[in-house]
Amino acid sequence: MDRGSVDAVVVAAGASTRMAGGDKLAAPLLGRPLLAWTLDALASASTVRRLVVVTAPSRVDDLAAQPWLRSHDARVVAGGARRQESVAAGVAATETAVVLVHDGARPLVTPTLVDAVALAAEIDGAAIPTVPVAETLKRVSGRRVGETVDRSGLAAAQTPQGARRVLLEEAWSRFPASGPREFTDEAALLEAAGIPVTAIPGEAANLKITVPEDLERAEAMLASRAGAPRVGHGADEHPFGEGTGLALGGIVIEGAPRLHGHSDGDAVLHAVADALLGAAGLGDLGRRFPAGDTATRGIASGELLRAVVAQVAAAGWRTAAVDVTIRGARPRFGPVRLGAMRDAIAELVDLGPGAVEVKASTGNLIGYEGAGRGIAATALVTVRRR
Repeated sequence: MDRGSVDAVVVAAGASTRMAGGDKLAAPLLGRPLLAWTLDALASASTVRRLVVVTAPSRVDDLAAQPWLRSHDARVVAGGARRQESVAAGVAATETAVVLVHDGARPLVTPTLVDAVALAAEIDGAAIPTVPVAETLKRVSGRRVGETVDRSGLAAAQTPQGARRVLLEEAWSRFPASGPREFTDEAALLEAAGIPVTAIPGEAANLKITVPEDLERAEAMLASRAGAPRVGHGADEHPFGEGTGLALGGIVIEGAPRLHGHSDGDAVLHAVADALLGAAGLGDLGRRFPAGDTATRGIASGELLRAVVAQVAAAGWRTAAVDVTIRGARPRFGPVRLGAMRDAIAELVDLGPGAVEVKASTGNLIGYEGAGRGIAATALVTVRRR
């Protein structure tokens, strides 16, 4: 099958009624939203050309603005009240002859399985991954066990489910997505329309996150796949220079004196970038962006950090956590400013805010920081294999 020959629809419009604490797709796994891991897995498959994410109408703009989604050039569309309506909206936004549909709550799917489903759908018309039913099944009425169900020939269906686009459209012509009949997955729709569906071996680890305990299992499996984390340390310091508008931690504090430096002097972002490079074994910031390079004179440090994140990703690593300490007698750093820095850094390194900590020490300092002549910053960064 050709590379980049299928579009994948990711269904992310559910209400997460069984997940305490809100939207399960936003739940953090190793510092990143669950949905981000799902998109990464699909995008890593050689057959996938483009991702289409279907979400609730009220969340389209917010989701489309997320950096981890923009990095995949994914399209975000509004879904419907039921899963089948959301799937139809997503498929309508695709352009390929074969389409995959995947649950946003399955972050552990492997690119190998995605490619296998795509190939089977191209050959046979429609395909789904299945796994054998391991437990003994009982038919239960209230608290009473009625009978044991023969599990031979039974299997649990997973996603992604793939089909030729024309077959899905044929099925919807008979059973409109907005009609009264409900289908729990695409295979059920195709079956009702008399369209054969091929079953291929699924993956036991392709877990669908449903309850809070599933998050713990998924995080443990993701951590196991990524292997042991690596930690990098970075430090930077700059004296105050001329002018005002202090660039620090990815924000600008108006009225505060600027830091002197080749770039905008943001000591915090420089420390984070240095720590990232060290953790990934890529040297240091000065080696990557020499101070004598006129092309980077006065550059915003956020651009430098984005470039470093891309270099670290190309080396096979992803940021997992960031811890920053700022030292300086002035200006004062209250919760609002520190929170704004945390959010800015989280966006720059593609993490959730909960995986970033920014704190400041402004009293009992020695040296030129204590004298109010400059600012220093240190950063500890954890990275994991992509």
